[in-house]
Amino acid sequence: MKKQILCSKYLLYGGFTCLKILHSCIRQISESTCFSFGTFATPEAIFKDCDISEFEEWDASGFNDSFQVDRSRYNDLLKRCTQMGKLREGRIVHALLLNSQFRDDLVIQNTLLNMYAKCGSIVDARKVFDKMPLKDMVTWTALITGYSQNYRAQEALDLFPPMLQHGLKPNQFTLSSLLKASGDGLASEKQGRQLHAYCVKCGCDSNVYVGSSLLDMYTRFGLMVEAQSIFEGLVSKNEVSWNALIAAYSRKGDGEHAIKLFREMQRDSFKPTHFTYSSLFTVCASTGSLEQGKWVHAQVIKSGGRLVAFVGNTLVDMYAKSGSIEDAKKVFDRLIKRDVVSWNSMLTGYAQHGLGKETLQQFEEMLRIGIQPNDVTFLCVLTACSHAGLLDEGQHYFELMKKYRVEPDVSHYVTMVDLLGRAGLFDRAERFIREMPIQPTAAVWGALLGACRMHKNMELGAYAGEHIFELDPHDSGPHILLYNMYASAGRWNDAAKVRKVMKENGVKKEPACSWVEIENAVHVFIANDDAHPQREEIGKMWEQMSVKIKEIGYVPDTSHVLLFVDQQEREAKLQYHSEKLALAFALLNTPPGSTIRIKKNIRVCGDCHSAIKYVSKVVGREIIVRDTNRFHHFRNGSCSCGDYW
Repeated sequence: MKKQILCSKYLLYGGFTCLKILHSCIRQISESTCFSFGTFATPEAIFKDCDISEFEEWDASGFNDSFQVDRSRYNDLLKRCTQMGKLREGRIVHALLLNSQFRDDLVIQNTLLNMYAKCGSIVDARKVFDKMPLKDMVTWTALITGYSQNYRAQEALDLFPPMLQHGLKPNQFTLSSLLKASGDGLASEKQGRQLHAYCVKCGCDSNVYVGSSLLDMYTRFGLMVEAQSIFEGLVSKNEVSWNALIAAYSRKGDGEHAIKLFREMQRDSFKPTHFTYSSLFTVCASTGSLEQGKWVHAQVIKSGGRLVAFVGNTLVDMYAKSGSIEDAKKVFDRLIKRDVVSWNSMLTGYAQHGLGKETLQQFEEMLRIGIQPNDVTFLCVLTACSHAGLLDEGQHYFELMKKYRVEPDVSHYVTMVDLLGRAGLFDRAERFIREMPIQPTAAVWGALLGACRMHKNMELGAYAGEHIFELDPHDSGPHILLYNMYASAGRWNDAAKVRKVMKENGVKKEPACSWVEIENAVHVFIANDDAHPQREEIGKMWEQMSVKIKEIGYVPDTSHVLLFVDQQEREAKLQYHSEKLALAFALLNTPPGSTIRIKKNIRVCGDCHSAIKYVSKVVGREIIVRDTNRFHHFRNGSCSCGDYW
């Protein structure tokens, strides 16, 4: 009767809702009779609603020899720990296993090794591996996969030669993990090709899993021709192989190929996954292709997809980076679950659009509901303060990082230097740099140089430039910035010296270009562009706009023409900057009243900024320009940046 009561208690507490009571019951049962743990418990019941803190107090030594767990039960428990990611519970099962007759069982040891690897404890996985008296192909594959998935690529690759020396033949899973490690790690292209040759030798190269890993590896090396060839040679394809190639084109910023592959994927009746959509949204964000991004969003809705996890986050990012912060906010508000990445995506969007107050309001709301900020969060907030000139707020949030135990990295220091420099507080900016706990990088001095350009502080700018040239002599940006400062001030000898340094170091200026997307076609312009089919109409349109904006107050700022030529020629040169040509083209080819979106690969020119403000007033349209630093929203003769950029 007593045994029946105890067994009933065991069943009652078998869900581990109270491990102390369960432990007590099992101990009493084991003292009364030889009791089989496997008779009653299932893996699901064992971990249902368990309190992890109680596991830490559970002492496996409390079980005597009469308490036996059968072989299959150990395997089930370890697999359940793996599925649920419960490392501490897995260690308890391991402790029980060490005192059992199955401690050296190969199948259970493989399951144990896999549990540690999948739960992120690769060190424990290696200890299990090293102590195993017998190893088979599953053992080696589990450890190789563990290293590969835990971003320890070289250790995964180092296991391959000894595995072969033991006379074991790798399977498709082994090779897939090795290829992943080769693409992720420090392996050379030569090593990758050697692995490819081995796959061919084994006849596995056309296997869909190995083939997908092969094409992903080649894309990581930047070898898109080889990747495309492998993809086309696959006997059968699955979502993984399609996603691998789409993601590769996304990483390269090749939206045209990514969208083309997506259409082919749909035609071949493969269902896109969250990874597919995430890659497409990412590439649309990088190129600012709003119309294509909207089309992909429509495909998500059409397929019945939900805005969950990273898909929703990348969609927020896409709308923000494509110039539609309003749509980004709508998507953010509809996310099923918002994590710190979701909030960071929204904060980044607000910061890039120069909406400083909105960024801070969103950040305070994030703190209010209990979302823990990370380093990216604070970088977004500090960037917003810098762009909006919120000096006191920026200093407050920089100090707030200590409260949340976020250690500032170089990006945070760069933003603080930018904030102080933009405010014209050069003494404080210099002192801040001197007192930094890390060595100032070229980016830190670059922020100071940018502020010097803004305030025309030649001497300090030259000092910052010297540090940059020493730390990063091959970056063209600072060289051009310092050259422009000297040229705009008429200091042509100093400008010539900068040019000489550039020539000696082989530094070349990146050509400025602007582009505009109309009806899913991207039109790119460079300064003095005469290659576009509508070049004559574009020229006439800008001439008309130039006359109209001069009538309401526009005066060409010839200081932005950095050539030693007369005033008339300087003014003529200004009229053919790439952003003005892109704007003229958009005015010709878009409906009246619609928003115009222009992208530029470098910072927008000061004269173009002034001209576009006047154009927005003349045509009564919103014009959004995205450059390397931020978005400018031009409406009714003013810009969202408040001319503070």
